[in-house]
Amino acid sequence: MSAREEASSRRTPVSRRVRTVMPFVLLAAMGVTLSGLPLFSGGQASAFNVYDALQLWSAYGLVTLGVGLTMIAGEFDFGVLGVFAFCPMVAVKVGEYDTLLGFVAALAVAAVIGFLQGAIVAKLRLHSMPVTLGFYIALLGATIAIGHSQSVSFSNLDLGSALDDMKLQILSWRSIIAVVVFALVFVVVRYTHLGRDIRAIGGDRRASRMVGVEVDRVLILVFITSAVCSALGGTLQAYSFATALSDPGQTPLKFAVTAAILGGVSLVGGIGGVVGIAVGALTLSLLQELFSILAAPTYLSSLITGGLLVLATIVAAPDLSARWKSLRTPRASRAEAA
Repeated sequence: MSAREEASSRRTPVSRRVRTVMPFVLLAAMGVTLSGLPLFSGGQASAFNVYDALQLWSAYGLVTLGVGLTMIAGEFDFGVLGVFAFCPMVAVKVGEYDTLLGFVAALAVAAVIGFLQGAIVAKLRLHSMPVTLGFYIALLGATIAIGHSQSVSFSNLDLGSALDDMKLQILSWRSIIAVVVFALVFVVVRYTHLGRDIRAIGGDRRASRMVGVEVDRVLILVFITSAVCSALGGTLQAYSFATALSDPGQTPLKFAVTAAILGGVSLVGGIGGVVGIAVGALTLSLLQELFSILAAPTYLSSLITGGLLVLATIVAAPDLSARWKSLRTPRASRAEAA
């Protein structure tokens, strides 16, 4: 092993520890900030604010889970944004006749979309970004066509009220369902070989094939999971709001990518976990609620969120300490020579 490889192997555990701890540090900092609001502003956080943050988490957090899993596998799923728009439209349209049928149809369509994306990426050995971007554009066009370029109302208002009904002051059925989904995915990833295989193909796909990992099958399952999670989050939100949007904008995807990175997921693949993804999404949801409490302008929200993302990326960089030392070493050498 070369000196460079040895240095890299020594640095990797440090980076992993930073990524593991970082989501919880950020969540704790957010909790302290919300608790200390009365000290530096006229606002004050309450149980309702936590409830409101969890409502956002129940929708965008599930999108984050899907995106995060594909990132751990070394891929990226732009298609979640199209699924987040298209499947709720299916759920609302079909759900006018049978709510349960609409819900099942939305998830079934999402599973088919995820399967097609995963199969194309895995079987044809293509990069996921252009493939899933194409699916996103096509799905957005289909959503606009079905909705006739307008938001579509859902007549079952009682369902939305039931989904949003407050439980234990901070929860709702929407957030409870999201918690259950995160828990199920965590159990599967943690206690079955699937989680190990996802990280393996994200770290080194060629080596994974050589040791017998069924890379194609794992990738297809990851993309199916990503699509179904996104469809679930979007459908629950559509039923809750009694409206399916023709174009939800870029916000769900921006939230998902930011939250996944804050949750310790690496852009290069092979690193991250379900708990970190959940915590990252919760931290960002609370941050958005903080901006709402303070009535912060949109530009300030974007500046702070973007700055936090850049800072988290720098802190979790695998060779940050080595690069810092390499910058300082020449200066120290010149000082000694002088």
